[in-house]
Amino acid sequence: MPMPSETAAQLLDEESALWLQQLRADGAERERALAELHELLLKASRFEIGRRRASLSHLRPGDHDDLAQQSADDALLAVLAKLDQFRGESRFTTWAYKFALLEAGVKVRRRAWQGREIPLEEEAWAELSGPTRTERGAEDAELFAAIREEVERSLGPRQREVLVAVALNDVPIDVLAERLDSTRGALYKNLHDARRKLRAALAARGFELDLDRKEER
Repeated sequence: MPMPSETAAQLLDEESALWLQQLRADGAERERALAELHELLLKASRFEIGRRRASLSHLRPGDHDDLAQQSADDALLAVLAKLDQFRGESRFTTWAYKFALLEAGVKVRRRAWQGREIPLEEEAWAELSGPTRTERGAEDAELFAAIREEVERSLGPRQREVLVAVALNDVPIDVLAERLDSTRGALYKNLHDARRKLRAALAARGFELDLDRKEER
């Protein structure tokens, strides 16, 4: 009876199976596969950084390639660390390509915010109110006042800090995680809990609010 790993290997396309074989080999065969994979990841990183070039207008041209190299290096380490998790649901190259896109996206966001102060103060409350209307009346003013009160009253300090930075001031979650010495997962949990508490507190006061319009890009 075939072992699970053998069964999984049989389901892979020929090219993907060859990639795994070469990356798990020794000596020159593995080195050639690593070099080829790094080149693929570098191509993906350059594509993603080029796509996000507008947010890096302050960098010199050579800095873009340095960023791509760093992204490809880190993506290669991530692919190798998770090699056993590849299940053949897509081609190996497609699976690996996504690691480079992710690394490049994270690095672009971090570089774009490098040296910038993260706005944690409550300076964009209107963003939480939904679509803008031409004339704001008493109902809007009452809603904004309720939001301010409940953010201070219903949320813990970290929940308040994360909600204001991410949902109001559009700070990327990975940038905030780095600045606060935390993790994306922990901050997403803070954000989820903050939204849930604030939504419930406002609902109890007769308000409905969409707090999920802004998502991490």
